[in-house]
Amino acid sequence: MSVPLRTVQLNEANAFLKQHPEVLYVDLLITDMNGVVRGKRIERTALHKVYEKGINLPASLFALDINGSTVESTGLGLDIGDSDRVCYPIPGTLSYEPWQKRPTAQLLMTMHELDGEPFFADPREVLRQIVAKFDALGLTICAAFELEFYLIDQENVNGRPQPPRSPISGKRPHSTQVYLIDDLDEYVDCLQDILEAAKEQGIPADAIVKESAPAQFEVNLHHVDDALAACDYAVLLKRLIKNIAYDHEMDTTFMAKPYPAQAGNGLHVHISLLDKETGENIFATEDPENHTPLRHAIAGVLETMPASMAFLCPNVNSYRRFGAQYYVPNAPSWGLDNRTVAVRVPTGSAEGIRIEQRVAGADANPYLLMSSILAGIHHGLTNQLEPCPPMEGNSYEQLEQSLPNNLRDALRELDDSEVMNKYISPEYIDIFVACKESELAEFEVSISDLEYNWYLHTV
Repeated sequence: MSVPLRTVQLNEANAFLKQHPEVLYVDLLITDMNGVVRGKRIERTALHKVYEKGINLPASLFALDINGSTVESTGLGLDIGDSDRVCYPIPGTLSYEPWQKRPTAQLLMTMHELDGEPFFADPREVLRQIVAKFDALGLTICAAFELEFYLIDQENVNGRPQPPRSPISGKRPHSTQVYLIDDLDEYVDCLQDILEAAKEQGIPADAIVKESAPAQFEVNLHHVDDALAACDYAVLLKRLIKNIAYDHEMDTTFMAKPYPAQAGNGLHVHISLLDKETGENIFATEDPENHTPLRHAIAGVLETMPASMAFLCPNVNSYRRFGAQYYVPNAPSWGLDNRTVAVRVPTGSAEGIRIEQRVAGADANPYLLMSSILAGIHHGLTNQLEPCPPMEGNSYEQLEQSLPNNLRDALRELDDSEVMNKYISPEYIDIFVACKESELAEFEVSISDLEYNWYLHTV
């Protein structure tokens, strides 16, 4: 006789509280449409009640813009009385927060209707529905993220970020040398604390590398055979990095393009597919250029890429990343071990053949980013699509920009896409587009400093 799920979860809570008698509070976390973590903080004595009955949060949590204001045109605010839904714990996500002064734990939640059905507007539910399509094919998704970020000073200059002073030299960094070990040493305590805290939380981060801008770094996550868990780890890693850096008197930014003349922050995704019966990677091959399942998957990702751009690059600032000098592809393309293309196939070993999507920014919501890529892969596999020839050499010199290069065009592509509306409910796409169009409208009526400099005394 199987043990009821709720009992299993209560056992998880009991074991954790027994292991951590010092814990006073638990942060209940849920990720909104923008990838921003929201939720409630409870006392430890209330944790069992959360596992038994969940917690109430308003459905409008998934209709918030980047400033935390409800976008009423989504229909999730006043139109439904700003009513609550119930949020339940995600098993396996209860962990200790090592950065807190008062002993605190954290627990990821997901939203449901009052009758227990998953709530359609939760980005994690959007992804779960697409993962189910792979389950039906007998396939398991194996995925990992590479997350780029900047350490920045806690004090801005005229509202603009600046690199933090090195704890070792006291100087602000200027190096643009990628993989430079000396630059890792400048911030070694903070970076090592990030890796150690990730290990303590069960987040499979295994390496930090220096990227090609001052105080810019990348954290690599291990592949896991659970697409939802891979996204959970990415969300929790961002939160961890922010808090650990703050303990070291620094801030961080995952903004896509914080500095005009430096590289932006990307969020690369590695995906392979495992046969559920054999556990073998269906992309594994000695000849990736001619391997049928890999070709179909790549073709689907390339075909759906223009319609996916609003999920890959969801903010106005996202589109400032693009440019050949910053290794950000602006056209659907693929190649073998080629970092100038949108979809790279690493060829280190036949067993490790996978798809690496290189377009998305670090400001993307991991669940929606993963959803869009998997939609493309499934579309390509089930329709047996064929890709264009792989690119050799510098794709920037061979291809002109063809992906949407601004948020408004990206939203139009998403809204009009029959394929994306097949994989992601039109109701959810309407909410996403409404929120982003609201942000875009506010941005477009603002007057920038550059406009004053150009026009105030000139025209």
